[in-house]
Amino acid sequence: MHRNFLQPRGFASCLVGVDYLVWSLTASLLLIGLIGCIVPLLPGTTFILIGAVLHKLLLPDSMGWSVVAWVSALWFLSIVADFIGVMIGAKLFGGGKWGMTGATGGAFVGMFFSLPALLLGTFLGAVVAEKYGAKRTDRESLKAGVGATVGFFISTAARLFCAVAMIALIIAAATDWFSAMPTP
Repeated sequence: MHRNFLQPRGFASCLVGVDYLVWSLTASLLLIGLIGCIVPLLPGTTFILIGAVLHKLLLPDSMGWSVVAWVSALWFLSIVADFIGVMIGAKLFGGGKWGMTGATGGAFVGMFFSLPALLLGTFLGAVVAEKYGAKRTDRESLKAGVGATVGFFISTAARLFCAVAMIALIIAAATDWFSAMPTP
């Protein structure tokens, strides 16, 4: 039995081990990303994008660059939805620039504590900014705060939708699910 001297014994099993390691890394990043779409301080869809790029770079034959491009497009959509959600919510409920700025500031402060603090920070930030910055009435300020909070929920739902779509696309491409589908 002739064996290449430079090839270590058990080389093929080593490659399988690397596959498992890469899949474990990818799965961890996808899971952290999914959790990060809900939990503050974790850039959810960014972790998913990093997982897709690393998977492609470490296992090049597992999926094409077009999948990474689609995942990147969904990542960009999630970022846009995140920024626009609170702004649209505050604007639809009568808030102005002060309310949007206050909601953003309140969300930023609240995210360091917990999910309820994040929601409360978004609400109170919009209310305080509208009340004292824009000199609005109590009723108008509260309405803007409710709008900012509704916008936060909308942007969270949009981020979660993008994250699930990104993960489904990565798994479908990397497991060769598309080739298993019957052709018409």
